[in-house]
Amino acid sequence: MIKITNVTKQFYSLTAIDNLSLRLPQGEVLGILGPNGAGKTTLLKLIAGILHPTSGSIQPISGNWPRIGYKPERLLFPNHLTITRYLELVALVSNVPTNRVARSIRHSLQQTGLETMAHRKIKECSKGMRQRLAMAQALIGNPDLLLLDEPSSGLDPHGQAEINQLIRNLHQSGKTILISSHRLREITEVCTYLVILNHGRILYENSMASALAARAQTIIETDKDLSPIQDALLTLHEDIQIDGNKLYLRNEAMRLRRQALVMLLHAGYDVTHVEQRRKTLAEIYAEAVQ
Repeated sequence: MIKITNVTKQFYSLTAIDNLSLRLPQGEVLGILGPNGAGKTTLLKLIAGILHPTSGSIQPISGNWPRIGYKPERLLFPNHLTITRYLELVALVSNVPTNRVARSIRHSLQQTGLETMAHRKIKECSKGMRQRLAMAQALIGNPDLLLLDEPSSGLDPHGQAEINQLIRNLHQSGKTILISSHRLREITEVCTYLVILNHGRILYENSMASALAARAQTIIETDKDLSPIQDALLTLHEDIQIDGNKLYLRNEAMRLRRQALVMLLHAGYDVTHVEQRRKTLAEIYAEAVQ
């Protein structure tokens, strides 16, 4: 859908985006994960056209720009207006044809679950309703691409779950979505592709399925330190690691679990715990930003 090529964005002496290249395929939910100040918001604003790159290019892959809906991180609304009146103004400045304004508003309210609150004043809305209103604003005009900056910021766990379900529904309806967040759980639950950003540079990118399937391992925990038989265990495979009383069998070494257990039992060790697990997003993130 969109191709970003060698983009740099500078604000005087600060380099917010540093020679970044990225492709945003159609139909994906791409999560941009990174700490505060990583450049996530700047990247979304560059794609939205709010900012222009210092160098490099941002172009549609197909030759035609998709319609874009943008939800900023900071939510600033005219509190004296009702939800419907505010969305009417958004539709007008978004060049939605006059005869389609009412239908566009009705559709965005339905998608975000705000139909019953349509005539409520914004000042009476909770944080969760304001986040939904920001999503409804982004959906005006039925855009092909949604840019969502911290969509669940400031919400309690219930509110976060509601926003995540809304994003899943939008994805199922055919939207391509780019999410900026520093919440690991949010990115894990809704995204199909992962990008980790820090200091304006991409440190890691992969499909979410491949990222979470990486580095499978079996952990064998014993009742005492493994140092006395460490050398013998390490000769089994190069993907075996030992830390105190824990034995890690990674990748191909996982097939040697039974042989490792026999060696431990013959050496007089009691096996207290055996666990098979895959790499977590928290581990991927920690490795990337460090």
